[in-house]
Amino acid sequence: MARYYPKGQTGRPPYPFPAMLRVDCTQLFYNLSDPAMEDAFYEIEFMRQFAGLRLERLPDETTILKFRHFLEQHGLGKVLFQGVNKHLEKNGLMLREGYIVDATINSAPSSKNERANEIRKCARLVRATNGASG
Repeated sequence: MARYYPKGQTGRPPYPFPAMLRVDCTQLFYNLSDPAMEDAFYEIEFMRQFAGLRLERLPDETTILKFRHFLEQHGLGKVLFQGVNKHLEKNGLMLREGYIVDATINSAPSSKNERANEIRKCARLVRATNGASG
């Protein structure tokens, strides 16, 4: 596969072939569009790590699209997909649809009592503010 990949004699150097293969696989695994894949690389560190990419130099959506077209043009997409499935099958694994969950941690009251106390404090502040301006 790599023999068809651009060597980068002119212009901007191409991304490493193994990295772009991982980009393509990640995009398939999580069913992401080209723009969503680009955004995911900026936002999700494990995807960058899997692809072997750094935040300083990430492929944009056009690069991702052109790589997919490159694979299709040379009939390599099917070969890649079959190879991944064969490897997973050999190791007793199966690929299923993936989901990306935002697990951002936000501070929140730990109990209903704390929430009720916060509401009371806000109500007192509002009453005090209204009384001071009236």
